[in-house]
Amino acid sequence: MSQLLPVVVLAIFVATFGLLLMFLASLFGAKGKKSATKLSSYECGVEVAASPTTKIPIKFYLTAILFILFDIEIIFMYPWALAYGDFIEAGLGIYISGAMAVFLAIFIFGLFWEIKSRALEWE
Repeated sequence: MSQLLPVVVLAIFVATFGLLLMFLASLFGAKGKKSATKLSSYECGVEVAASPTTKIPIKFYLTAILFILFDIEIIFMYPWALAYGDFIEAGLGIYISGAMAVFLAIFIFGLFWEIKSRALEWE
């Protein structure tokens, strides 16, 4: 229980600080009705050419999601590679290799799916 005490104290501090900031913002923040000028978008002094509901092609989102997915998988592999020697010394080399093999199989399956579905082709 004594190991959990700092986490509980930090959680209480963060919650209290967040509530205090919201209270102060409502107390000292701007009040009243917003005008149409305040609610309009501003592009460096130039009138907005497109409508505010411009649709962005799904390819941008798909590319971003795939980048994040594969980037995070690579980030998981780096510490595994650094700690692999320690696992071998502890006698867990085969278990850790099997776990990474499953992880890599999922990674390679995703890579083949991405290539087969032409997820990154723009035309």
